[in-house]
Amino acid sequence: MNLSIFFEPLNEDVYATLNKPRTMGFFISRFVSKFPDWRSADIALLGVSEVRGRNEDAPAQTAANSAARAVRQRLYSLTKGAGRCRLVDLGNLRPGITLDDTYLRLKEIVEVLISHNTIPVIIGGSQDLEYGQYLGYEHLERVVNMVTIDSSVDMTEDTDATPNKKQLRQILMHEPNYLFSLGQIAYQSYLVEPEVMATMEKLHFEAYRVGEVHQNVQEMEPVVRIADLLTFDVSAIRHQDAPGYQPANPFGLTGEEACQLCWYAGLNDNLTSLGIYEYDPELDEHQLGAMTIATMIWYFVEGFYHRKKELDFSGRQFTKYAVAFNSDSPDRMTFYKSKGGEKWWLEVEPLNSEKGSRIVPCSYEDYLKAIEGEVPNRWILTQARIG
Repeated sequence: MNLSIFFEPLNEDVYATLNKPRTMGFFISRFVSKFPDWRSADIALLGVSEVRGRNEDAPAQTAANSAARAVRQRLYSLTKGAGRCRLVDLGNLRPGITLDDTYLRLKEIVEVLISHNTIPVIIGGSQDLEYGQYLGYEHLERVVNMVTIDSSVDMTEDTDATPNKKQLRQILMHEPNYLFSLGQIAYQSYLVEPEVMATMEKLHFEAYRVGEVHQNVQEMEPVVRIADLLTFDVSAIRHQDAPGYQPANPFGLTGEEACQLCWYAGLNDNLTSLGIYEYDPELDEHQLGAMTIATMIWYFVEGFYHRKKELDFSGRQFTKYAVAFNSDSPDRMTFYKSKGGEKWWLEVEPLNSEKGSRIVPCSYEDYLKAIEGEVPNRWILTQARIG
């Protein structure tokens, strides 16, 4: 497929000075005059300047003032890590005539890239673009797991709300429905309607307040590890670490925590797309927000090149633990621990014997709870979803 028809090339004059040896810019093949060979790349960067989901009357961002350009300028100047770096930059997506057209263009691009084992890293644009990112998985004909990192839960029923405040509801209502699980990280209770959290609980989705992340960011690793696609709204990061969104919020993730979560995403063998949204360079006078996002992408890339491909639970790379319970439900719980690291998984048996069991990421804390006779909440939620 000729993906180049969807993209505008980059201005070489802007990026030529960033091609210093040992920097990311030196190793990234980008669309200037010739479209890069994305089929041989591990990761593909693409900018999406679509902002009508934030404000339908807002003027479209141009290549000169887009979020992607600001982030690229910082990312290209960072020193490359010790591993490989097979990255391409496809340029900036041409927005559709309507917002729905942009979603469909993004869907087609994500679908093609993940079908060829190339991970798209989308630099947006408004958060509702995650709907187009999600649509790119429809062709897989299997259920998928999604994780979103955001200060709010974009699932409002308010019909007057902008699209970037209700795209999760749009995802839930989409037919066919192939969403198995949704994890929400770093939400702030005073920004979320109680009815929305009630819906999350009813659907057996996981949700973690920003305070829980502060308390132990390592406990978010299993949440991220289950994701097929992950989206990141920069408003989840406190304003002093990542200016470039409004309304400004003094509370949220630190820049270090945001990078840690992106590192976990890169390590995740299942994850096949990443979207970072809602950054507005016009609100980032000193490009601090651009630097934070660039560093997040850097950690994602580093995590990717440290993947272990630990998915064969019948192999010798795992130690199996069986925990017995006195109650009938469950009477036993099976855990797996990677011999090459500290990652844990939990096998969940369905209530319906006709359905197969699922092995989901968990933490060492879940194992300790099981030893003490307490059923981990992750087991309860997963069993409720599989029936």
